[in-house]
Amino acid sequence: MSVLMAERLDRKSDGDYPDIHKHWDSIHGVYAARVLPGQYYVTNAKDEMISTVLGSCIAACIRDRVLNIGGLNHFMLPEGEGGMDGVAARYGTYAMEHLINDILKKGGKRQNLEIKIFGGGKIMKGITDIGAKNIRFIKQFLATEGLVAEAEDLGLEFSRKVNYFPSTGRVLVKRLRSLHLENIASEEAAYSRNLKQESVGNDIELFD
Repeated sequence: MSVLMAERLDRKSDGDYPDIHKHWDSIHGVYAARVLPGQYYVTNAKDEMISTVLGSCIAACIRDRVLNIGGLNHFMLPEGEGGMDGVAARYGTYAMEHLINDILKKGGKRQNLEIKIFGGGKIMKGITDIGAKNIRFIKQFLATEGLVAEAEDLGLEFSRKVNYFPSTGRVLVKRLRSLHLENIASEEAAYSRNLKQESVGNDIELFD
């Protein structure tokens, strides 16, 4: 195997996002950065796609439409931690602030932000609809900040695979079949348990 091919098969991210790994996606002809629950990633590279798989979680795809700097996050609110203005909302706010602030740090402007939101599915019947709670949060957050989602695919009884191309703003969403639900639900349950054990700081200011 050539050195170039080996690099394409597994290229780790830069130092700003040490937990994000990339691989060469031969279908789309780009490097794909996979974002897991609780992570986010921002790039200005023309040859990159950001990918994630959502159940009840939310992913916000945000970019500066002029400079083509953009990123994606993957988050959910923990259960039993207060309402939309309580402790739980801090987790979503934390995820949104980090994503937006990184875009601004790379030169993006608030007035140029293009926002698209996905996820919030009800993937497990008979339990609390965490997805609906996440949807309420993201819509309230955007309204509070004076931001508007230009596209969305939210709710319903689907999990979703999202492929986002920050350089163009294109988003490919695939609604996944039920055979994927168990793995996604298990991954999100583990993420939810971790949220309950973590303390999120509240020292981040949104926008300069």
